[in-house]
Amino acid sequence: MQVDKLIQDQVFSPALIATELRTTRRELAGTLGLAKDAFTHRSQVRLRQLVEILSRVEPRVHSPIAAYTWYRSARLPRFAGATPALLVRDGKSEHVHAYLDRVALGGYA
Repeated sequence: MQVDKLIQDQVFSPALIATELRTTRRELAGTLGLAKDAFTHRSQVRLRQLVEILSRVEPRVHSPIAAYTWYRSARLPRFAGATPALLVRDGKSEHVHAYLDRVALGGYA
């Protein structure tokens, strides 16, 4: 996932991100816990968090779409089975990064 290709007018573009992930802006908004198709300043934070996490996961799963699938559906045992998407929605993206750090060190997270 090339981050620079997801930016338009110096902000993350929901349309470009949705196209890269082969989804819709509405579905992307729902995944991020935003009102349907509502993208504001607050959404830029969540879009950045999404892109950061997907960029870390993609090398392991070999595609942006597979990384997005992991983001939406992987249950993280250390966090009571919450998915990365749910943790980000709840303002806990740092927990997802901690999980990925632990896995990168070869540990069971």
